[in-house]
Amino acid sequence: MGCDGGTIPKRHELVKGPKKVEKVDKDAELVAQWNYCTLSQEILRRPIVACELGRLYNKDAVIEFLLDKSSEKALGKAASHIKSIKNVTELRLSDNPAWEGDKGNTKGDKHDDLQRARFICPVVGLEMNGRHRFCFLRCCGCVFSERALREIKAEVCHTCGAAFQEDDVIVLNGTKEDVAMLKSRMEERRLKAKLGKNLQGHQKLRQGSLKKPALIPERRRPTLLPKVQQQTEALLEKSGSLRVEP
Repeated sequence: MGCDGGTIPKRHELVKGPKKVEKVDKDAELVAQWNYCTLSQEILRRPIVACELGRLYNKDAVIEFLLDKSSEKALGKAASHIKSIKNVTELRLSDNPAWEGDKGNTKGDKHDDLQRARFICPVVGLEMNGRHRFCFLRCCGCVFSERALREIKAEVCHTCGAAFQEDDVIVLNGTKEDVAMLKSRMEERRLKAKLGKNLQGHQKLRQGSLKKPALIPERRRPTLLPKVQQQTEALLEKSGSLRVEP
C-alpha cells in the first residue's frame, strides 16, 4: 500500500506522536519580568511600584487601571488584587552605574540597554536582573537582594533605618510557592484590617447610642396666695417660739 505516485509512507508519517512542548526562552522571560510593567507591558519608568505579590508596575499604569476598572481589559487580571493605591508600594531603587541607559541618535530612534540591569543591590552590589532573588520592604519601599538580608541580619532597613518585621519582606517576581505565601499573608493582613475597622465602627456606634442622663428640672416653690402665705408665716413663727424642755 502506498500513496499517490507510488511512494511508501514511513512509520513516523502515519503514527502521530505527542506534540512537542514549546520551550519558553528563560532569558526573554526574565527581561520581561524585570524590565516591563506587568499591567501595561511598557518599559518600567520611575516612579516604579510593587504590589503585595511582588510584581512590578509603572505607577501611572496602576492609577489609570484604578480609574478605569473595565472588565474588558486584557491585563486586568494581573492587577485584580489591587483595590486602591494603598495596595502598592513605591520602590526606592539603587541605580546601576554600569547601565548605559537610553542610547539613540539625533533622529529620536533609541533603545534601552537590556543586557545589564538598571538597578543593583545597594549592600552587596548584585544586579537586579532576575538571576538573583530580590525583595523590598513594605514599610519603606527600599529594595535589596535576598543575600544582603540573609547575610547582614538586622531589624532595621540597611538604607533608611526603618524598623521592619518578617511580614514586611516581599519577594520580587518570586516562584509560585513565593506568590502563594505572599497571597496568604496579603489575605490575612486585609482580614485583620477589615475586622479592626468593623470593631472601631461598632464601638463608635455603641458610644453614640448611649443615652445621656436626663437633666432633672429644678423644682419650683409653689406660689401661694397672699392669705395662705400669711397663715403659713404665722405658723412658722409660732413653731419657732416653742421651746422643748427636758
